[in-house]
Amino acid sequence: MKNSHAPSRQVVNSFIALTTCFAATLVLAQEIPWASSAEEVGMSTERLGRINDVIQRHIDAGNIQGAVTAVARRGKIVHFEAHGLMDVPKNLPMARDNIFIMMSSTKPVLGVAAMMMIEEGRMRPSDPVSKWIPEFADMQVAVLADPLEEEISPIRVNQENLPDYRLISAAREITVHDILSHTSGLASGGLGSAISAQVDRRPPANLGNTVSKFGDYVLDFQPGSRWQYSAATALDVVARIVEIESGLPFERFVQERIFEPLSMNNTWWNVPPEFQDRRVVIVDRDMSRFFDEPDTEYFSGSYGLNSTADDYLRFEQMLVNGGELFGNRLLSPRTVRMMASDQANGLYQGISRQVKGQGFGYTVAVSENPILGDQRRSTGAFGWGGAFGTRSYSDPKEELTAVFMVQQPYRPAQNDFENAVQQAIID
Repeated sequence: MKNSHAPSRQVVNSFIALTTCFAATLVLAQEIPWASSAEEVGMSTERLGRINDVIQRHIDAGNIQGAVTAVARRGKIVHFEAHGLMDVPKNLPMARDNIFIMMSSTKPVLGVAAMMMIEEGRMRPSDPVSKWIPEFADMQVAVLADPLEEEISPIRVNQENLPDYRLISAAREITVHDILSHTSGLASGGLGSAISAQVDRRPPANLGNTVSKFGDYVLDFQPGSRWQYSAATALDVVARIVEIESGLPFERFVQERIFEPLSMNNTWWNVPPEFQDRRVVIVDRDMSRFFDEPDTEYFSGSYGLNSTADDYLRFEQMLVNGGELFGNRLLSPRTVRMMASDQANGLYQGISRQVKGQGFGYTVAVSENPILGDQRRSTGAFGWGGAFGTRSYSDPKEELTAVFMVQQPYRPAQNDFENAVQQAIID
């Protein structure tokens, strides 16, 4: 006899569908919780208010038009504010969900993708790049023609008045380690870069049909002999290796393995049309070439992401947690420490070559002696930034993450923000 109280198949299916939708909503809705007060996590509410004061001073002085700042400690948000204007001519206030061009703040995302491959044994730091891309097997290094008895690779050259030079064979092949630590000599602004024909990355270029061409570049110095920043090229080589090893396009790998687990739902290489009005507008800077066209296919590991303060706070929180957030483990704590330890063998002096007290890990700078380096971070803190002023970092010792979003690079504002964060720690 049929049980009249048993639910129909249609009801069961409807229940399953609703349950699935509810579960999906929970995933999408995952948020870093707010602290009930800053004091709950060892910070001062009054002192955190100084962040607003210092940012407003820079706005009033005309140094920046606006910013978004966010801080979390011990896994809870204690500060998240929008300041000033996102569009001056239209008098539109900055909002916490405004979208920023991240430039080189893209690089740590590539770093996490690479560390995933290293964890899984698909890639080793010591592996030569030619293991995947044969064009990198026999590279050359540019040195000054005179003196013949020395092999001198100038740090910077004037492209309009190139010195006489000669080419010598690289002493060894470029490795994954060299690329991730910016010690490869590939496209780092020296003599080799000046004499190398630049590769076109406009559509229909993508990592698959472009990265192998970088093997024709002349290196700026012998691999492993110097730290010199490759702003827009070298890390794309590792992004291509991630594609080869994972079997996924790089942007899809990052979306599935990093953005979705962290609920970074507002981070893209190509900003969807419906979100374009959230972009920050700077009147004296034409950023239209960074507003990617819908058919852009070159998804760089060096630059190109657009994001929000909320999303990057999630990314940094995952790192300060030792590789986990919202119950999703992206990396092990030891792998994060590997990424955030000096991998440049003491060669790091910053882009200016005047930085002290810091090392360089895999795609991130690391605080080793904050007093010597005049930093407002603790020993072991690590992070990176972008050319348009974005900066974020994780401070494991203080269990703290901080994000500073602007589109007008102004170092004093960045430093004043970090100082205001540090002085608010009271426990």
